[in-house]
Amino acid sequence: MVKRKRDDAFPTSKGLAAGQPLKRTAHAVLASSWGWVGSEATALEHITAEHLSATCGLSTRNTHPFCRNRYATRPTKKERKKPQAPVNGEIEEDIIVISSDTDDEENMHCTKRLCKNNPNCLNYLGQQKWEDEEDAREMFMKVAKLGNNPAEDARDENLPVGLKNLGATCYANASLQVWFRDMAFRSGVYNCQPTDDSADKFKDSPTFQLQVTFAALQGSTQSVFNPTKLVESLELRTTEQQDAQEFSKLFMSHLDAEFKKQSNPALKSLITDQFQGKQVYGTICSNCGSVSARDTDFLEIEISFKNNANLEDSIADLLQEETLSGDNQYLCSKCENLQDATRFTELASLPPVLHFSLLRFVYDFSTMERKKSKQTISFPMTLDMTRFLGNAADRKAASTKKSEGNIYELRGVLLHKGKSAYHGHYEAQVFDASQHSWFQFNDEIVTKIKKLGDKRSSVVDDDNSSGKHEVIDVEAEENTSISQARNKQRENARKRQRVEDSDDENASPPAGPSRSSVPRPTAPEPQSRISSKDAYMLIYARKEACSQSPVSDPTPPPAASAVVEALNTAHGEACKAYIEKEKNATARFVETRRKVLDIYRSWTVDPNETNYAIVSQEALESWIEKHAITAGLQQDPPNPQKITIKDVLCSHNLYDHNKAPNMKRITQATYNKISSETYCVFDPNLTSSDICRPCVEDSFLEKLYLKEHPIHVSNFEAASPNDLEHGSFWISKPWLKDWKLVKPKMHAFAKSDDPPPDSEEYHSHVHCEHNGLCISSAHRCRISTAAFGVLHSLYPAWEPLSGDAEVCLICDGLMNMGLEDKLEVRRRADEEKAKLKHMYDNALDANVSLLSDVPCALITVEFVRAWREWLSRPTEKIRPDRISNLPFFCEHDMLVVDPNCPTDLDGFLVPIQRSDWDELQRLYSGGPLIAIQKSNDSPYIYDIPVCTGCRQKRQTDWATTEITIRKGKRGSGSLDSESSGRNRSEHITYMSGPRQSKRLRQAKEAVVTRKLTITKLMTVKEIKVELQKELNIPTICQRLYYGNQELDDNTATVASLQIFANSIIDLKEENEVHEISDSEEVPRKKGRRREEGGFGGTVLGRTENRSSSPPKPAEASPPTEKACRTCTYSNPVDEISCAMCNEAV
Repeated sequence: MVKRKRDDAFPTSKGLAAGQPLKRTAHAVLASSWGWVGSEATALEHITAEHLSATCGLSTRNTHPFCRNRYATRPTKKERKKPQAPVNGEIEEDIIVISSDTDDEENMHCTKRLCKNNPNCLNYLGQQKWEDEEDAREMFMKVAKLGNNPAEDARDENLPVGLKNLGATCYANASLQVWFRDMAFRSGVYNCQPTDDSADKFKDSPTFQLQVTFAALQGSTQSVFNPTKLVESLELRTTEQQDAQEFSKLFMSHLDAEFKKQSNPALKSLITDQFQGKQVYGTICSNCGSVSARDTDFLEIEISFKNNANLEDSIADLLQEETLSGDNQYLCSKCENLQDATRFTELASLPPVLHFSLLRFVYDFSTMERKKSKQTISFPMTLDMTRFLGNAADRKAASTKKSEGNIYELRGVLLHKGKSAYHGHYEAQVFDASQHSWFQFNDEIVTKIKKLGDKRSSVVDDDNSSGKHEVIDVEAEENTSISQARNKQRENARKRQRVEDSDDENASPPAGPSRSSVPRPTAPEPQSRISSKDAYMLIYARKEACSQSPVSDPTPPPAASAVVEALNTAHGEACKAYIEKEKNATARFVETRRKVLDIYRSWTVDPNETNYAIVSQEALESWIEKHAITAGLQQDPPNPQKITIKDVLCSHNLYDHNKAPNMKRITQATYNKISSETYCVFDPNLTSSDICRPCVEDSFLEKLYLKEHPIHVSNFEAASPNDLEHGSFWISKPWLKDWKLVKPKMHAFAKSDDPPPDSEEYHSHVHCEHNGLCISSAHRCRISTAAFGVLHSLYPAWEPLSGDAEVCLICDGLMNMGLEDKLEVRRRADEEKAKLKHMYDNALDANVSLLSDVPCALITVEFVRAWREWLSRPTEKIRPDRISNLPFFCEHDMLVVDPNCPTDLDGFLVPIQRSDWDELQRLYSGGPLIAIQKSNDSPYIYDIPVCTGCRQKRQTDWATTEITIRKGKRGSGSLDSESSGRNRSEHITYMSGPRQSKRLRQAKEAVVTRKLTITKLMTVKEIKVELQKELNIPTICQRLYYGNQELDDNTATVASLQIFANSIIDLKEENEVHEISDSEEVPRKKGRRREEGGFGGTVLGRTENRSSSPPKPAEASPPTEKACRTCTYSNPVDEISCAMCNEAV
């Protein structure tokens, strides 16, 4: 016997947990809300107030539980009774408790998910934010909007002051931080005095604003200084990224010009004495040995380098001799002919502060663009320049002995972060002598850099030194320190990153064998080195000029100190004001929290309570989270805070039963207390009896239909509809099939009856155009007399054709027309076509040029189309019987259309020759005649006047109309003044190139027209959506014009715009061109990149003599162009309309 497989010995129980109630609420709530339909109420007048409450889940018949208020103050629990001793020999461990306590039971059936739609549960509305005092205080202060605490902007005594980035001024901030820490330069800036001719304007000059900036960096009590006035005095464009090296050179040149105006001799030569060195360029003739040399001054030494190069080797390469031979021979003045020669470069003297400009940005001739080099260069903390001074013999001699006269120490590194030469972010790493520490300056964020020797990556040999060089990656160090600084800085001073950081920040050290970090006893002390892929400027200072003792700061001039002192005083006052404001807000917080806690701890409705108020869940959440706080912050007496409950209202502004899941009910006393104590009112102010009856009635009719319709179908089937022996009736087969569905497709919401079987949609299935039985039997069938009785009781007005009815004789005659009759009809059609050939060919083609100087008449488009269809198929189509122009005459026997307005005639009337009209009068009856005549380009002449009032009424009194959408390129002939009702002058503009747009580039497309049916309630946005479906043009790229008015308000309706029937609306398509921000990498293009204007137009970019006085404003020259407000095209100033879009300028 085969054993059956056993299930698990201990199957997992899938029953309810202890104390967990069985939930059948999903169906029970629905049933209790509408269970009365068809039983207690079968008509609208049977609906009671209790039924209205039930639809919102607020009746006693509803099964929503009344959840306990979890935040209500509860009495102390009594001591639990001790369990009774086991009886009948039971062991205590054998006793199993299968039910939990009361609290556990309540928690199990009251959860946020289960009570989501329960109007009686008020437990998950945000009360927990008020329970914890600290959380509540934080929420309160956030709504109070006290602003930033000025105390958070206070300067850290261990950190220098940062500079605010004004958009794209990081290049200037980096240089300013370096210059400030040069004590001699800072002292010189402080000692600069206004000249006699510029004393009154000195405070607006860049020199004075630089004094203020340095004074703020020295003595400000705030962590960040805003250099707006300095930037404005230099006339720098804050949104335009500039080259930092160019800025440094130009600003130094400007200051040198200012210093030379000073009477103090030391100040006159400050730039020269502090930063200027001397180098020699010379040539030695290989034939005669003559030397040709010239001295030049420099403020910085430009260094070109290769990947993994070091600074010393790059300097040596710069001083390497060059042989001139072959095609590159030297023209010796002594030999008087071309000779081989040797060209040399020598450093004759060095300044106290030495700048090395690393050629980080190079020009790529393949792309004709500047690009950033990502090659790594290493440089030492201490640099001996003795071996690079003098001629080749001096340098060779200096390499064998050590000298202390030209030892330079690193004092600053300027970095460019980013991939592109056109966009990026500038930072500075500077040594602060007063604190004897290195700092990272990233605009507002200032970070102290750890001791460089703490981060050791590798030890490598150096060909130019006998010692060991320890390579330290500054970028890696900097990333860690900045990350730590961001956590310490105040939240509102975070750095807005404009560019993507370098793709590889951690530079690789030069390759070399790994050595121990502990030096051997006989080896010299290791010398720290730094490697970087982003450094573009190195600043070294002569060691003898760098005192190890604490450096005292120079004293700023009194005027600059006064400005900084005023800023410090204002900051102190702001701190005091904030403390006072925070104190008042705290007092209001305590009072508001007490009121809110008291309200929500007692707002739950008891099961038997009938005096309650209905509000929305969103409104209560808003009151808890925002409005109670806002009202509490206002001065006494505060203005009432209105809290909308529109999310539970219907279109009648009453409670909507369909939105019952969003409703909550609270006690009436709590409702009143929210208004009287927290000064918040729910808008609108409704009562519990304000449930919308019309909306309930609509739903009632729908639900009643869904209950009764299956009964009617069942009765119909029971009546044996296929039993045709005792009589039958014809019915539409599609109607019957749809009606027998549980919910027919033809059924409309809130309609108790469906369309009858002979309604317009189904009438042709049984009846022909002559109201007889149609020939085709594909869409009709017969039902029994009993079945007809069931349907007739539902549709008493339905009068079907008997099942014995004969097919329509007229239709049958047309179908069975004899050959001779068909030939006769066709002959008659051909005869009419021949007589009216001009009308047949041109009537619907709108070719009015053929009707110039010819008497004409207007005829309806409807007649012409029906007539042409009959001419095409005379044996199948009915010949039109008459012509009727009466709809175009008003009660005053005048015209309601203007023959000279194309929109009045479009789709309604067309002109034909008067001779064709006379022929039609002999063939067809009707009229009356609307005679018109046109001569060349003049308007139509007509005898019957136009009734202006009736015409305007016809144009505006419409429910739906068909408008013409006309799409074409700007300035095309199709988009003329036809829709605006006036003519424009034509202008011819000759251009040497393509038009330039400030924001948009125009699309090129052919003229296209589309018909669109609209209603008066449609908005501009809805029209654009329909056009997007029709023409596949995104709504954002559509610009619509009605006459001269642009339809730029997407919420405006057709009625508010007063659009006439059959109007023409012009569509212009725009292709959006996105502006590229500083943070975006510029895509590579085939064409050459347009260079920025640099410092042109600023104080630094002027070629004339620079002075401390601000430049005089240039006299405004009269404009020669003016931009079109529609398409931004620049037109000559004397133009009236735009040459591109024809719009008025």
